[in-house]
Amino acid sequence: MHIPEAHRISEVKTYYFAKKLKQLREMQAEGKDIINLGIGSPDLNPSSEVIISLQQAADKSAMHGYQPYRGIAELRNGFSDWYQNNFDVHLNPNTEILPLLGSKEGIMHISMSFLNPGDQVLVPNPGYPAYKSVAQIAGATPIFYSLNEENSYLPNTEVLEQMDLSKVKIMWINYPHMPTGAKGNIKALQPLIPLAKENNFLLCHDNPYSFILNDRPFSIFQLEGAKEVCIELSSLSKNYNMAGWRIASMSCHSKILDTVLKFKSNMDSGMFKPMQLAATTALNLPKEWMAAQTEIYTHRREKIWELMDMFDCRYNKDTAGLFVWSRVPDSYKDAEELSEKILHMHHVFLTPGKIFGSNGDRYLRSSLCQDISIIEKAIERCR
Repeated sequence: MHIPEAHRISEVKTYYFAKKLKQLREMQAEGKDIINLGIGSPDLNPSSEVIISLQQAADKSAMHGYQPYRGIAELRNGFSDWYQNNFDVHLNPNTEILPLLGSKEGIMHISMSFLNPGDQVLVPNPGYPAYKSVAQIAGATPIFYSLNEENSYLPNTEVLEQMDLSKVKIMWINYPHMPTGAKGNIKALQPLIPLAKENNFLLCHDNPYSFILNDRPFSIFQLEGAKEVCIELSSLSKNYNMAGWRIASMSCHSKILDTVLKFKSNMDSGMFKPMQLAATTALNLPKEWMAAQTEIYTHRREKIWELMDMFDCRYNKDTAGLFVWSRVPDSYKDAEELSEKILHMHHVFLTPGKIFGSNGDRYLRSSLCQDISIIEKAIERCR
């Protein structure tokens, strides 16, 4: 008996890391000690205050039932205060903030709420693979716009203005940018607002790396006129070491939010209340906690730079986020050739940039999500 798969996923490939992690597990089963410097899953713990908050709330009565689709008021207010304190942006917690089960859920919800077959989605190249695959699942066509090193991986508005944007419904941007670490700024991104308005599409900013090695945190709502056409996804996964908790928010105009809520309310039944209360605690952590994370990641990044120097790779030091994006020497056919060489010769895995788009073919992405002693071990193996 064979049940054919739905047409909507016929063009969607299994996520690269699902296949690669399987290979790494098989190599480990053969007795090979693999050092994984390819995955962006924080290894550090959340703040002890956050964990205590979860424990205390979970032990109380009336905490274990279904929760509101819009999230509890405490969490919405927490995100609203977080925006005000960090970006000087005011968002109405009752109408403009929607808690999510992770920002990846938000990408799906937004796409399913606004895309029809035949619509187009502007996707960065290089960029997060989910933008492409979710567009395809929704029946839309991904249209790639080029980001390159020469333009600091920022959108070229003049090029976009020359394109036929009549079928575009969504444009994805992401700063600090994954995988390159490029930092967003108001001057470079402001021209996207009139472009979105003139062509009647949503400008969606995926913003999970706001404070990681970033001295200039940025919100799309700092741009003039942004709220009319913009959606922003903010996540606790990377900033607060809570990737497995699956807590994020979508912020936007109330009419846009209500449309997304139509879809979301049919897909889940809210999130565990103690986790929402603990997330509120995280959003109110003092700046000293984030500064301590920055110090750890700074030392790790210096060691990754040392590792990249060993293979004559070139990188930009003025970046943010959890990764180092490095161009491989021209002596290699592409970055995947060097990645496979390092994996099989030294049992160290680094992500080849091609999985983020064709503009990543000559780049490696190295993660900062391993203890500095493990990164040093990788350096010794490759020396």
